[in-house]
Amino acid sequence: MTTLTATPNDCALPRIRSDFATFTDAIDYAARSAKGMNFHDMRGQLELVYPYRQMREDALAMAYRLVDAGITKNDRVALIAETGPDFSALFCACTLVGAWPVPLPLPTTFGGKESYIDQLSVQLLSSDPKILIYPPEIADMAKAAADRQGCEGIDWATLATRPAPPVDLPTADPEDICYLQYSSGSTRFPQGVAVTHKALLHNLYGHAASMDINGNDRVVSWLPWYHDMGLVGCFLSLIANQVSVDYLKTEHFARRPLAWLDLISRNKGTTLSYSPTFGYDICARRISSQSNVEERFDLSRWRLAGNGADMIRPDVMQNFVNAFAPAGFKANAFTPSYGLAEATLAVTVMPVGEGIRVELVEEERLSGSRRDLSRPARYRAIVNCGKPLPDMDVEIRGETGAIKADHQIGKVWCRGPSVMHSYFRNPEATAECLVNGWLDTGDMGYMHEGYLFIVGRAKDMIIINGKNHWPQDIEWAVEQLPGFNHGDIAAFAVETENGEEAPAVLVHCRVSDPAERLRLRDEIRDKVRAITGMNCVVELVPPRTLPRTSSGKLSRAKARKMYLAGEIEPYDLAA
Repeated sequence: MTTLTATPNDCALPRIRSDFATFTDAIDYAARSAKGMNFHDMRGQLELVYPYRQMREDALAMAYRLVDAGITKNDRVALIAETGPDFSALFCACTLVGAWPVPLPLPTTFGGKESYIDQLSVQLLSSDPKILIYPPEIADMAKAAADRQGCEGIDWATLATRPAPPVDLPTADPEDICYLQYSSGSTRFPQGVAVTHKALLHNLYGHAASMDINGNDRVVSWLPWYHDMGLVGCFLSLIANQVSVDYLKTEHFARRPLAWLDLISRNKGTTLSYSPTFGYDICARRISSQSNVEERFDLSRWRLAGNGADMIRPDVMQNFVNAFAPAGFKANAFTPSYGLAEATLAVTVMPVGEGIRVELVEEERLSGSRRDLSRPARYRAIVNCGKPLPDMDVEIRGETGAIKADHQIGKVWCRGPSVMHSYFRNPEATAECLVNGWLDTGDMGYMHEGYLFIVGRAKDMIIINGKNHWPQDIEWAVEQLPGFNHGDIAAFAVETENGEEAPAVLVHCRVSDPAERLRLRDEIRDKVRAITGMNCVVELVPPRTLPRTSSGKLSRAKARKMYLAGEIEPYDLAA
């Protein structure tokens, strides 16, 4: 049996931090190194070694096949983003042809076959590709979506058997569109974010500079390639910055989360790995009942544990530190960040080594109301998301557009070379969020001494009787009750029978006893009343009912829509 040898952390080729005119130049340079991608099975065992050199050779052959199939510059090529060599070669092949790769999600455990076909069909309608290329394992669903939208559908194994006659390929220009990125919440009304080569490379440079990526760094990742954090931060960035990487598939992480930390421990050179908050949370929960942490794991070389993609919770981060400090994990390895697909990826990153820094903010400041002096003040811990990337400007603006001072909450705007070109074929939406080069992120936050603090998304805010309530505050409060996990609660506003607005809280319920369910509902209602000062609608729903985005985040907007449409059926507490 042949023993596989992973690609090295270092090699003789000098590192270039994304200083290329186009991403195709970055592919060519990475192929000169001995570094590359290493794919592991569910238990973290090395299955395939894929040097960047081999990736480029496969991409070139695939580029010839795409040209032979009639794909030309500026055509869209939809790709199901399965973590593996096929997608990576195809993505690069599209850029070599001048076509725009469009990464689209795999099926999830939520929804089912028809739901996935519907989601894929909507994104195909939006991106208008000439072809959809997919893994053979999901051929039935993917082909059904392609047929519905009238584009060709083919699995990549079949495509690989087609002729690949060499042809002259176009030369990319920095201002050309490199790819289309659909944000994780893009399901019903998707917006394809058009990112140029110039924007991509500039963001990747800022990413590498802010995180001080050096010659010996190595990455472990389980993040999906159809989400910007996985695609840009843990795929494209590693090519452009010549970094070796070890991959677990996202579904393998979901089944065995601790395999992520096992892989970091086993690969002694691993120094960088990223996750949304829920990834750290689930690992801390899984290990809580075990006592062999220091024997099983070695996290002492993990110098940068990135946090992003959702609201960062300091209590979860502290639980992770408590759980894995015996294995050598250092609290100052945490590196919070803030970003969005419309800015390619990162907008701000915490300086390396500063860790999680928190400010306590009065609830009244967050809601914009006056505090009732007869009641004690309540505070929320707001996490510092770091400083802007090089050449990225960040401003906090009020409703009139006036710039807010430090510690004043408003809408987050940013401007820089890595801000998106546009929303694909949607000039109205583009004009709504891009104003004189500035991007309205849709998020609320404040600045303090050059650092950005994110409070929440403006569209998620619950406004009742003129008072603002952040759904995160309600959800976090319910999570403090025994038996609930992060992601078990969705809070949003609904209209009651008397025509007034009230907060509604959907909660995953794991108990079957009717009396216990009633007690639980009343306990949740009391907890929310203590925070909001008003009664709320509490609905207990079956586990795994609340919808999530393709990146695993709770989708409050979709939960509200499904609840109002009767697609989420709460338990009948009167039964």
